[in-house]
Amino acid sequence: MLLVEGRNGSGKTSLLRILTGLKMADEGQIYWHETAISEQGSDYHQQVTYVGHHDGVKRDLTCLENLHLVQAMGNPSTVDPDDALEQVNLYHYGNTPVSNLSAGQRRRLALTRLIVTEADLWILDEPYTSLDKVSTALFQSIFEAHLKRGGIIVMTSHHDIEMPSADLIRLDLSA
Repeated sequence: MLLVEGRNGSGKTSLLRILTGLKMADEGQIYWHETAISEQGSDYHQQVTYVGHHDGVKRDLTCLENLHLVQAMGNPSTVDPDDALEQVNLYHYGNTPVSNLSAGQRRRLALTRLIVTEADLWILDEPYTSLDKVSTALFQSIFEAHLKRGGIIVMTSHHDIEMPSADLIRLDLSA
């Protein structure tokens, strides 16, 4: 796991957006499996799940509708959206419009896309924002399980990150 650290304005979010292919680098290339991502097109994007600062959920849709949409647009996992909502303690909100959720509930829903889609690379920008301690611990265990399966995580966080069961590499952009 790569933890990108640095003060505000140091380029953390820009780096993550370049890694996702949403932004082009001013120079150089980003490679995935020895091929530039600019040459891979949708093959690369099928292997990446990105959760940015904004939750990226449709506020007019219900929780379940959002998860079905994510699955339809990406590479769906075998995890049923109802089961995923139960795993993140949102089961009773499946038919609730996202506009009625708290900030922490919206964040949990946004991170649930990690469960309902298959991707080797998770790119996460401040994933713990708005989460309470219980939810933070829950998603840390989900992150660790992804790493144990051979997945990769690149994330930023202003929270203290400790993942004893994973190799944690820190990249400080403040220098």
